[in-house]
Amino acid sequence: MMLVKTRLGLSAIHGIGLFADQDIPKGTPVWEFTPGFDQEIPREQLERVPEAARNDFLKYSYTSKKNGGYYILCCDDGRFFNHSEEPNVISVPSGNGSEDVDVAVRDIKQGEELTCDYRSFEAAFTESMLT
Repeated sequence: MMLVKTRLGLSAIHGIGLFADQDIPKGTPVWEFTPGFDQEIPREQLERVPEAARNDFLKYSYTSKKNGGYYILCCDDGRFFNHSEEPNVISVPSGNGSEDVDVAVRDIKQGEELTCDYRSFEAAFTESMLT
C-alpha cells in the first residue's frame, strides 16, 4: 500500500509513471505490503486463470524473492513504479519476514517520478522487463 501521496502521469522513463504528490524526506516509508489489500498469489492459482487475465495480472505484478516465488500485486498505484538503476526509492527489510518496505533513499520533491530497482525484489527479473 502506498504510504505517501502520489499521482500518475506520463513518464520520461516508460509509459505511465508514479509521481510524488508531496515532498518526501529521505528515509520516509513509501510503500509496504499490506495483507488484505495487496495480493499474494501462488503460482498454481495463477495457472488456473484464463490466459488473457493471467497476462494482465503478470503485467502489474512481480515474483517475490522473499516468499517462495509468490506473485505480489500492489492493489493501488504502487504497480506504476518504473525501474531505475539509480532509484530514489529502495527496499529495506520489514523486520517481520514479509515483503520489504520501500523507503526514500534521498529527499524527493513533489512532482518527481518515484523509481525503484526491479532487480532488488523481482525474482524473475530479465532485461526485457525494462521495455
